[in-house]
Amino acid sequence: MNQDLTNGNIRSLLWRFTLPLLGSMLFQQLYNIADSLVAGKFISSDALAAVGNSYEITLIFIAFAFGSNMGSSVVVSQYFGAGRKREMKTAVNTTFIATLALSIVLTLLGLLFTDPLLEAINTPPELLAMSASYLDIYILGLVFLFFYNIATGIFTAMGDSRTPFIFLAISSTANIGMDILFVTAFGMGVEGVAWATFFCQGVSSVLAMAALVLRLRSIGEAGEKAPLFSFHILRRIIAIAVPSILQQSFVSVGNILIQSVVNSFGPMVMAGYAASIKLNNMVITSLTTLGNGISSFSAQNFGAGKLDRVRGGRKEGLLIASAFSVFCTLIFVFGGSRLLLLFMNSDASAALAEGMRLLRIVAPFYIVITFKIITDGVLRGTGDMMPFMVATFSDLILRVGLAFILSSFLGAVGIWLSWPLGWIAGTAISTAFYRSNHWAKRRAIS
Repeated sequence: MNQDLTNGNIRSLLWRFTLPLLGSMLFQQLYNIADSLVAGKFISSDALAAVGNSYEITLIFIAFAFGSNMGSSVVVSQYFGAGRKREMKTAVNTTFIATLALSIVLTLLGLLFTDPLLEAINTPPELLAMSASYLDIYILGLVFLFFYNIATGIFTAMGDSRTPFIFLAISSTANIGMDILFVTAFGMGVEGVAWATFFCQGVSSVLAMAALVLRLRSIGEAGEKAPLFSFHILRRIIAIAVPSILQQSFVSVGNILIQSVVNSFGPMVMAGYAASIKLNNMVITSLTTLGNGISSFSAQNFGAGKLDRVRGGRKEGLLIASAFSVFCTLIFVFGGSRLLLLFMNSDASAALAEGMRLLRIVAPFYIVITFKIITDGVLRGTGDMMPFMVATFSDLILRVGLAFILSSFLGAVGIWLSWPLGWIAGTAISTAFYRSNHWAKRRAIS
């Protein structure tokens, strides 16, 4: 059901709106977590390391999908908040066409450069074949990844966070069963977990797109039919999408550089990192999803000219996200070893110890990154992209640089320490930009 976020109690609206978003992202994370879990438990530690190694490269493609999601959802939200349904439908149509073209180009490039990318991050020779097999199959499913993200972004822009949650919950749960079936019953190894993800993500994508088309048909429009494509609206989408893609792409490149440093410490550190980074990414991605919800809330209210509700949304969003981050910190610090054992067997003691070391260093700082992510959501929702990019790049450059420097004399611990130091810098910058009030002086839509 579409929901107008420009009226009503902010706290109750955001709780109803963001909780399904958070649930959706937790189920989305089950896709890759399931792959790593099954690889580590039912194949080998090398298989776990190979899946984790490939995951850092998949983040490049996820960056493009995420940026496309944000570009379309912010523009659609602003038109929806302003009551301009005809332009909103044109924005959706334009997004579909541009997304199809982009996903085809990235699929071709990805298949062409799989091996060079894996070699560039110092993938150990014994893991190269498994990593390449997993990555090739993943890339074949990029069109599903893109259209699912676009569909969920548009649903969210219209205030509906429940519909994509339902589709994703079903498909991600099925993915766990298919992972186990393909690996244990069919003996397909790492390729089995990749194909399971391909099929289940494909189903969720098709269902989400079909539901979105039906929803758009139910929205009435005055006057002539909405145009199929608009270069003016495409430019508005690109103005939000490109900075988001660049931001996420540079983050992904930074993660790849960090992965190359991790790889230099051997398979056991790689396995520990692969398991713990899945847990860490689940938290960060969930917080990012809450930030996306704040972006949609901010965009609708910005489009309606209700700046006080934008400020109120940030405050309430911080309360929701902070509660989640503190909960995750406590779980990881005091019960992280049990969670890591989901990905590996108890005899992998060196990998387990390294994974716990990362969690205990990083998890206490989730509350810090929470403030950056929610504040970035406001800046992005109001279209103030430059401060958003500056804060993120500052965090990334510091984090990657420190990973190389500190690891040279502190070992793997130096890599783990780079996370909180980068987060502190990025959060300080985002907060300063928000308090400057530059975002409030921008013109909403044209």
